[in-house]
Amino acid sequence: MNTTPERDTLGYRLAQILGKLNQGEKLDPSGLADEFNVNLRTIQRDLNVRFGFLPMEKTNGLYHLAASALGKLSLRDVAQFASLAGVHSLFPTLSIDFLRDIFDSRMQTAWLVKGHHYEDLAGKEGMFQQLELAILNHQKITYAYQKVEGIKTYTDVQPYKLVNHDGIWYLAGKDGNQLKAFTFVKIDRLQVLPDTFMADTAVEKTLAEEDDIWLNAKKIEVILKITGPAASYFRRRKWVSNQVIEKELENGGMVVSAKVAHVNQILPTVRHWIPHIRILSPVGLQAEMEREILDYLQPESTEE
Repeated sequence: MNTTPERDTLGYRLAQILGKLNQGEKLDPSGLADEFNVNLRTIQRDLNVRFGFLPMEKTNGLYHLAASALGKLSLRDVAQFASLAGVHSLFPTLSIDFLRDIFDSRMQTAWLVKGHHYEDLAGKEGMFQQLELAILNHQKITYAYQKVEGIKTYTDVQPYKLVNHDGIWYLAGKDGNQLKAFTFVKIDRLQVLPDTFMADTAVEKTLAEEDDIWLNAKKIEVILKITGPAASYFRRRKWVSNQVIEKELENGGMVVSAKVAHVNQILPTVRHWIPHIRILSPVGLQAEMEREILDYLQPESTEE
């Protein structure tokens, strides 16, 4: 079988598989393994993990897209694929032109996608793939983790997902009974253990529904009043975690609720939209933020 370096790259393989799925092909994992000169487990990881965001179905051992999705991969799907497979250091062969060819749509030429700058994972590709396999096989892991106060060792962690949030990769896993998010680049000395665990469906549901990387089970409800030009932006997309529009106001504004794990999860967004946003609840949080802003605006004292 003839292969080229380009044919063996991860980006090329994923893009080709994505194109086949979008065109309605039913894919045999063994056949794909032969076509791309990789082992069967690698292809299974591609289909079950990397393309986990797609409405995939499996019939008689063959993988295919749900009929309702054929030829209809949306801009959101492309953006989500880019967040998973568009990291330049991991998939250098993937380009906008290549994706346009794959999706074969005249509408593609009208798209302009401006996203985050994804962090460079050069040198950590091997550990990334180790984690993928550990997640797929439900194997426990042990590793050292760089915290502010120093290195901490985590043992017998149950890995569930590699999550890309705002261009940064995180490992979502259970440490004991607590679901946590670990910044991927801070992980070192990873060991995949032979011990396996039974996946918790409640954890899977939490990760699927969570809008942010803060995985604290105890949520704080925050109520915001949005006015002026900010309101139209909050109608078009979710700016805060678990955002719900609770009430539309006569002046064109709105009241929005959010559930967050920590107030620091929402305060940067509030500051960004000043003066068109106010915190109604928890009581006192608006005043506390205003005091912090006033302190910041005080001129610095100079020493002679």
